[in-house]
Amino acid sequence: MNVVLSMLTKQITEYFNFISSEDIRLKNSRIGIETILYEYLDYGRSPEEIAQIYQTISLEQVYATILYYLQNKEAMSVYMKNWLEHGHKMREQQRLNPPPVSEKLGQLRIERQAKKQA
Repeated sequence: MNVVLSMLTKQITEYFNFISSEDIRLKNSRIGIETILYEYLDYGRSPEEIAQIYQTISLEQVYATILYYLQNKEAMSVYMKNWLEHGHKMREQQRLNPPPVSEKLGQLRIERQAKKQA
């Protein structure tokens, strides 16, 4: 109940840093709202579970994120869709152009297995 009372005294947008239209973060945190919404929408986690997973944010911040989503469902659905597409695109780029350290680790793994078989 204290969470709800506290939220009533603040404007919902006061909980966030609007860095750009594609980057909204919880204030005093490096956590983007997409992280909280992904846990809530895709994994079906409760606000309490999310606050336990991400201990650097408060339960109040989790509730504020969910409320912001509910108040701006259409825009937030686009935000989440863009975030997921960006993630897929970045993973594909990494797969096609792995960093040199990945190639070196792969080579070391091959060499280690060759030694075991010898």
